[in-house]
Amino acid sequence: MITYLIVDDEHIAHDIIKGYCDMLPNLEFKANCYDAIEAIDYLSKHKVDLIFLDLNMPKLKGFEFLKTLSFPPKVIVTTAYSEFAIEGYELNVVDYLLKPFSFKRFLSAVNKVTTFNTNTVKKETNTNLKPQEKYIFLKQNNSHIQVGLDSILFIEASGNYTKVFTTKDTITIREKISDTIQLLSDNDFIQVHKSFAIAKKHINSIEGNRIYISDHIVPIGKLYKVNINQLFK
Repeated sequence: MITYLIVDDEHIAHDIIKGYCDMLPNLEFKANCYDAIEAIDYLSKHKVDLIFLDLNMPKLKGFEFLKTLSFPPKVIVTTAYSEFAIEGYELNVVDYLLKPFSFKRFLSAVNKVTTFNTNTVKKETNTNLKPQEKYIFLKQNNSHIQVGLDSILFIEASGNYTKVFTTKDTITIREKISDTIQLLSDNDFIQVHKSFAIAKKHINSIEGNRIYISDHIVPIGKLYKVNINQLFK
């Protein structure tokens, strides 16, 4: 569960962001702050994992506020001003959303937080700590389905759609395969055909131009053999 704080001087922005967040079951709302001073006071008493941060606020601007934090949480910028994007990435913000932004664009930003979560794992008395599973949300029809990256076997292009094959079922999303690949870790997935990308960990065997994964057979395209050869080095 990712706890979040909204810092924005516009009430309508709070309503939009919280409305989007309410559609995602892994986000837990903590507080609304309408300027940076309120946010500083809140963070002095509470911890959150993520801040949705506006930039052009009274009293203290968004990035000036961010610079006051010794150990800032993850930050997704939500602003109407594009000219501050470079400074934002220098401050390691997760994403930079320009108002008005769609739910699809918002979801892409949140997926970056859940996929590349680098929060410090608390020390436990048991030294055998299990790594935190990474997951993303995929939109199928009117539903947003939470999918663990470790459960994805491979993805297949189907026109303007992409089929995501997991250990449990198949999810069809209205996204091109090139956009879907962007959500997946380069270290864990490789493209093996113009219409297929696979999870390395789920490969059973490779024979000729075929890859066997669970009960499936995935073809290897001529232009992608170099990706397969990298596996044997």
